[in-house]
Amino acid sequence: MKIINSTPKADGFYMPAEFSPHYGCIMIFPERSDSWHYGGYAARKAFVKIAETIAQSERLTVCASERQYENARRMLPDNIRVVEMSSNDSWARDYAPTFVTDGKDIRGINWGFNAWGGLEDGLYFPWDLDNKMARKLCDLYEKDMYDLGNFILEGGSIHVDGEGTCITTEACLLSKGRNSMLTKAEIENYLHEYLNIEKVIWLKNGIYKDETNEHVDNICAFVKPSEVVLAWTDDENDPQYAMSKSCYDILSRETDAKGRSITVHKLRCPKPVTITAEECGGLDTMDFQPTRTPGERLAASYVNFYIANGAVVMPFFGDPADEPARDLLAELFHTREVVPVYARDILIGGGNIHCITQQIPIFGGAK
Repeated sequence: MKIINSTPKADGFYMPAEFSPHYGCIMIFPERSDSWHYGGYAARKAFVKIAETIAQSERLTVCASERQYENARRMLPDNIRVVEMSSNDSWARDYAPTFVTDGKDIRGINWGFNAWGGLEDGLYFPWDLDNKMARKLCDLYEKDMYDLGNFILEGGSIHVDGEGTCITTEACLLSKGRNSMLTKAEIENYLHEYLNIEKVIWLKNGIYKDETNEHVDNICAFVKPSEVVLAWTDDENDPQYAMSKSCYDILSRETDAKGRSITVHKLRCPKPVTITAEECGGLDTMDFQPTRTPGERLAASYVNFYIANGAVVMPFFGDPADEPARDLLAELFHTREVVPVYARDILIGGGNIHCITQQIPIFGGAK
């Protein structure tokens, strides 16, 4: 594996849409005790169900620490590869490589990672092991890499349509803890050069109380070119209403890179999900401080799904909105099975199904 001293755009590589065919997927086995309550046992069961579903239609590699390797190997079926690799936590979306392709091969991008805001408003310290994973994974897959370690970006902060359009949020990419020395135009230029896109659509906000500074993958996602789902609530008294309405207004008046109007499907959120005192009691402290407080609202959204080759794996919350959300996704992804996984135990960790997965696009000659 070598470092490429160029850009994907200059080399004819681009980031495909998630709904495009995959070679495989990467996940990281959970264990961090201040993220995953009661030792992560419930979270690991949810991870395994998600992994089993994804592995039915694409190759899956799960990275596990030395301490959890045997557990992961025992819990996961034989068709899932398990490799020992150290990390600080389990958010493959945000620090595994973003893969780009020219149709014949793939290369990885190593973005800088600082736990969603570094010393300004990051969520844990240190993050050094996470920040090494992109390089290690490119080595594992024997793929060359573009090294952009001086530019902070997480995979959950971008969505692309594979046809020149990227959607992101100002709340995240313009936050002080990431690239405050750069202008909005300079940040956008990095997206153009490394994702090989022609247009960035900037949403203002994401999901209320999303501690990643409101990643786009929790509020909006492409389901096909010029068509998105948007997390929505009809409750005008909910803080989420104004945030989703702002996104809707922006998307309704925007066009994509090819000049097409964007169709927006409203994917209604569950009622507010709050953490219980019992759940908080199962979390270790970090720097002598609790990581959650009873009654704290969690950033629950059905948009945080993963599009596998043969399935859409979506979160359920035990809410009346679960089934209508599945029905809408089944209508939009009629060639894939929509598989729900009860995901509260992942949500307590701070993210959801999309956050714990990272796709690898198909490439010529892949076996």
